Amino acid sequence: MKTGRSMQSLALELDRQQRAKKDLVLSSSLLRHQTNERGETWLWIPEATGKQRYGVTALACRQLAEKLHIPFPYFERMRATQPALLDCNVNTWLQGDERRLLRTLDGQVRAVLSDRYRRLDNYDLAHYVLPMLQQLPGVQFLSVELTATRLYLKCVTPQRAMEVAPGDIVQAGVVISNSEVGHGSLTVQPLLYRLLCSNGLIAVDRALRKTHLGRITAQDEVGVTVFQDDTLRADDRAFFLKVRDVVQDAVSELTFRQLAQRLQRTRGIPLLGNPVKSVEVLGQRYHLNEDECSGVLRYLIEGGELSGYGLVNAVTHYSQALDDYDRATEFEALGGKLIELPAQEWRQLAEAA
Repeated sequence: MKTGRSMQSLALELDRQQRAKKDLVLSSSLLRHQTNERGETWLWIPEATGKQRYGVTALACRQLAEKLHIPFPYFERMRATQPALLDCNVNTWLQGDERRLLRTLDGQVRAVLSDRYRRLDNYDLAHYVLPMLQQLPGVQFLSVELTATRLYLKCVTPQRAMEVAPGDIVQAGVVISNSEVGHGSLTVQPLLYRLLCSNGLIAVDRALRKTHLGRITAQDEVGVTVFQDDTLRADDRAFFLKVRDVVQDAVSELTFRQLAQRLQRTRGIPLLGNPVKSVEVLGQRYHLNEDECSGVLRYLIEGGELSGYGLVNAVTHYSQALDDYDRATEFEALGGKLIELPAQEWRQLAEAA
């Protein structure tokens, strides 16, 4: 499992962001887009003190293009070669009267969302969920991280353990992740942690998901709303009680045994074809790039076990070699998808020639 930051570092950064971030709800017609010759973009936003200029993150640029129905490759082409044309396009289509939620942090617009977007913020999530996780027997936080798009909390309870192969022990755990910027739902997912190689496997098919969809906020007389709603916070508290129940189920003996046995069964799937072709088929099916396929193949060969079990462990082991924490977590989730594959799909991987 890829190592993240320390719990102290996470707490400090969550607190800093909570104080530094600001959310605005306003009509898109009040916004102005500006791009310079170097392709740097800004949004001018009216506030009580006058118009303020904010930078725009890569994710927010993509969301803005999507909201305005501008194909993102064309958006990027204009930004690189015709910045004035980009501004003309964006500012023209902003003249509709649709209301948007803009999430800002450190002088940048980090998300352009619908005004129906429901905040489930990382600070609140940590406030409610960390005490729940700390009550798990012998809990160990293996990896926590706060990326530009998501918060991750990954922990195990060593009291739930099973030997899936001689000397090869897995423990029960849980992963909780959330995005404040429209990059996915709040999710709670069971985790298997393999002690031998420190691999993490996320059971994506057994997730609780909470979408970020809520009520429309009221507009004030100025036309810009600072997003503060105690009712939503009360709703969040009720939801986090459900999270507690799902966390307990994720590390229950029944859930853990079912997942560990599914992983164990992959030992009985020999890779009868060409391992290189097996990884190529895997890459095509799950959109892995050439470097990622090479990395998985390297760990498969080094592991010395040409079976479904070896392939699952190669995928989850490779996650530790990735620099991008979000992408590393996707590889841990891919391991979870593989143990749930039906026999016919495993044959396509195992017999590739």
